[in-house]
Amino acid sequence: MTVGPHEDGGPDRSESFEEVLLGGFLDHAHALPPDRVGPALADVLTRIGGRDPQILLQDYGQRSLVPLAGDGLADGDPVPIDGSAAGHCFLTSRPVEVPVVEGVRVHVPLLDGGDQAGVLAVTLDAVDDHARRLLRRLSALAADTIRTKNGYTDLFFRTRRGEAMSVAAEIQWSLLPPLAMTMPRVAVAGVLEPAYDVAGDSFDYALNGDVLHLAVIDAMGHGLDAATMATVTIGAYRHARRTSVELSEIYLFMDRAVAEQFAPDHFVTAQMLRLDTGTGRLQWVNAGHPAPMLIRHHRVVRRLDSPTTLPVGFGGDQPQVSEVALDPGDRILCFTDGLIEEHESGQEEFGEDQLINWVNQMDRADREVHAVARDLSHTLKRARGEATSDDATLLLVEWRG
Repeated sequence: MTVGPHEDGGPDRSESFEEVLLGGFLDHAHALPPDRVGPALADVLTRIGGRDPQILLQDYGQRSLVPLAGDGLADGDPVPIDGSAAGHCFLTSRPVEVPVVEGVRVHVPLLDGGDQAGVLAVTLDAVDDHARRLLRRLSALAADTIRTKNGYTDLFFRTRRGEAMSVAAEIQWSLLPPLAMTMPRVAVAGVLEPAYDVAGDSFDYALNGDVLHLAVIDAMGHGLDAATMATVTIGAYRHARRTSVELSEIYLFMDRAVAEQFAPDHFVTAQMLRLDTGTGRLQWVNAGHPAPMLIRHHRVVRRLDSPTTLPVGFGGDQPQVSEVALDPGDRILCFTDGLIEEHESGQEEFGEDQLINWVNQMDRADREVHAVARDLSHTLKRARGEATSDDATLLLVEWRG
């Protein structure tokens, strides 16, 4: 908005060209049907001289960026995240500009609370700071609108689904929070494998004031039974967390919920964590999971071993809460046993030592946690010969101080 003296001496409240564009989109965004979000965005981009606009959404396997279909949006095949300009924009959360015959192809991340929904791409004759500012603001508005509309449409889900998905996986994806969150003091990123057939694994997190709550679970079994148990467990975790009880009480509440709903031999392994983002004080309870790993200066320095309690559903005693003080920049890696116990027929298990080696190679200062988590999961899967007979989940947390 242009604000300055007006002819009558009052402030100038006339709209700038940029405000007309953004304001027009914002004024109607709440009433846009989901399938009109893309065309409305394409119309705005056309008005600033943009050509071949695309909204590229991350597929559930986190391997490609898929063009959203719609009037005014350019068609095209899915773009691989690895080795492409759009993928580089996605992984770094920074704009990428590529000279082309027609001008400049600009890629801008679609960011919503640090979660990477995808990439906005458009070709312009030339790019200056005014165009960059407008595209940055427009992409932020588009990301928020897509996130809001996603709650009552299948359009974006269908676009992101790169292959057939099991019913159990559909249930699990409906449970999940955004795969990534980046805030000034803390960042979180999670990955589920196999993305289209996951059943018993899940994770959850919530940032309430200065406190970040996290949980990683692995329900026994496969298919719908495991997905149902995971649903009850995550629901119980959220209910207990929202009543502001301590970690040990959260475990007991989850334990009772599973024990009351399922047979005595059914159980869920779990980790519940609580991070004070103001001080770096991390507390956790381990109920049958591999110990989390502390990454400092981008190398694994120790396993966070702690007293463990029985898996959820077995009626364990009130657990002991463990605690560690983090340094700014420290990262915590939580994972389920499927990540390290997988092995090819007749071969040894993948093991924690190999996991540590890969973390030390891939975790670097210039890489955001969502890029590290994604690449780590995919690299580990390739190292296992693409074999995944069990769910494999990892959750990476960075305390920024």
